[in-house]
Amino acid sequence: MNLTLHVWRQRNADEKGAWETYPANDVSPDMSFLEMLDVVNEGLLGDDKRPIAFDHDCREGICGMCSMVINGRPHGPQKATTTCQLHMRQFSDGDSITIEPWRAAAFPVVQDLVVDRASFDRIQQAGGYVSVRTGSAPDANAIPIGKAVADRAMDAAECIGCGACVAACKNASAMLFVGAKVTQLNILPQGQPEREKRALGMVATMDREGFGNCTNTYECEAACPKEISVDVIATLNREYLKASISSR
Repeated sequence: MNLTLHVWRQRNADEKGAWETYPANDVSPDMSFLEMLDVVNEGLLGDDKRPIAFDHDCREGICGMCSMVINGRPHGPQKATTTCQLHMRQFSDGDSITIEPWRAAAFPVVQDLVVDRASFDRIQQAGGYVSVRTGSAPDANAIPIGKAVADRAMDAAECIGCGACVAACKNASAMLFVGAKVTQLNILPQGQPEREKRALGMVATMDREGFGNCTNTYECEAACPKEISVDVIATLNREYLKASISSR
């Protein structure tokens, strides 16, 4: 396949960015999207040009680092797929592809397609953990947990913190991410001691970081590569309301 790439290039958060166009020729349909970018970068380096900076780590759909908006959709056109899992067979010969970074004030551009998502780290540090002493691994049945609760906690724990929900939301809201983390811990026995502190702390940090609020357009759920349900946002709202009342 021969493709045309329209890529957002920006040296850092302080400089203005601009679109640049590059050919991507002889692309195999079996390549992943990141492998295609690797090949384009090899060509740029061969021409003594600055390669396109993009984030990646595991390339297995686990870490969520491969954050880019492809043709207007976070992680690209394939549902429930991270960018590194997206293959070029999803495109056709002669296609033009636009590639840009996450767009959110809380995710400042580092370079080109790379953004700083340390704001997510700070939200998790505000309560996305269990601090009680757990000791060595307990027996599987030492803490009985109902299957419905365990399944819901595991579903929420699938969130990889990639930020696609923020990039898809018109308000740059992080409530799907925060809701997943609060739901995961607050419904389990191990998360009860800090239940109220967690909800208040994580929401307060989310607001300080400059994320917007949820207005129920469900774009976050549609863009999430792990298909986290917006039900976790309802759980977050309930947990925050109860904690706010209790703290008074």
